[in-house]
Amino acid sequence: MTRSEQLFEAAQKVLPGGVNSPVRACRAVGTYPRFLEKGRGSRVWDADGKEYIDLICSWGPLLLGHCNETVETAVQEAVKKGLSFGAPTAIEVEMAELVCEMTGVEMVRMVNSGTEAVMSALRLARGATDRSKIIKFAGCYHGHSDSMLVKAGSGALTGGAPDSAGVPAEMAGDTLTADYNDLDSVRRLFEANPGQVAAAIVEPVAANMGVVPPQPGFLQGLRDLCDEFGGLLIFDEVITGFRLAPGGAQEYYGVRADLVTYGKIIGGGMPVGAYGGSRKLMELVAPLGPVYQAGTLSGNPVAMAAGLAQLKTLQSNPSIYAELERRGAMLQEGLRDALKGIPAQVNRVGSILTVFFTEQPVTTYEQAKSSDLERFKHWYLGLLQRGIYAAPSQFEAMFLSAVHTDEEIEQIIRAAREIF
Repeated sequence: MTRSEQLFEAAQKVLPGGVNSPVRACRAVGTYPRFLEKGRGSRVWDADGKEYIDLICSWGPLLLGHCNETVETAVQEAVKKGLSFGAPTAIEVEMAELVCEMTGVEMVRMVNSGTEAVMSALRLARGATDRSKIIKFAGCYHGHSDSMLVKAGSGALTGGAPDSAGVPAEMAGDTLTADYNDLDSVRRLFEANPGQVAAAIVEPVAANMGVVPPQPGFLQGLRDLCDEFGGLLIFDEVITGFRLAPGGAQEYYGVRADLVTYGKIIGGGMPVGAYGGSRKLMELVAPLGPVYQAGTLSGNPVAMAAGLAQLKTLQSNPSIYAELERRGAMLQEGLRDALKGIPAQVNRVGSILTVFFTEQPVTTYEQAKSSDLERFKHWYLGLLQRGIYAAPSQFEAMFLSAVHTDEEIEQIIRAAREIF
């Protein structure tokens, strides 16, 4: 029995399913989770000492790779001063100023996770509009707050239960579900609920049903519909924020949202989230306004130090994005060639990719669900055996970092040729 198997056996006695987040359990791919012990650059090592090329990168935030020296040094210096104060610190101000400068939001509130950021943004949207209903998209995942666990993606979809027990029916009733990349479905919901929709929330690039790019005009169409019917547009940029471009999907696609949620990357690997928008909207948040939201660890100085170091690096090295685009395209084309003859689609935006095992192009949630899960299982296990650490779910993304090399991408492509 491997050390990871032993750890998993022990974990199942004290953690639900042996994990602290469902998709990590690897049930969908018929194996046990590899317990990771360390990471460096683009590589991770498990508890048995096996080395892997990492295509998860902590689900996206490690854009500069594991143990980036600048980020690591910033964290070490912050830790020396104290782990937490529950009081304002200068680094929170510096971090907020940089986030506003890079993204174009006018004010931002730091929180502790993407889930908390979304929950808070939705509350603000309802408070600002005095409306209760929210439009979301089937297969898009916005964290595990009650109102968002309706036709959710990510781990909920992977586990075959896109809705959750424990969510009151009356709360779910205020969540209206549209079809991603289908503007008509959004219009119908606005028209069927006149004056009741506070906001439409969307992953500008769907990345929790697997990577599904927005079709041309879709995001602008959402902007136009929200303006027409008086609802706010919320971009959930927990995945895309600072990864696609310095200004995230708003910059990448040239569409402005009213509120934006962030996570992952702005912590440099530390637990953090944020939501932001116009000064007019954000001044409705307590203590200035009636929309209450608080958190003892919000703006934690260690998390702020890590995130600030990472964002400053990205801002001062814009060529990183061109390199991520080049390597992403290299991997996409290489996988397409390696999987010729297999019913497979390789979807990509920038440095995030998904291989869907289906004959049809994937532009919708329903098409994503047509994927052959047994073939994906074979794919995942084949990668793992060849030293490639990828997401254990058909409905998640591969993430490249700035430190993945061309040689490593070629190694991944060679592994793909060997698997089928």
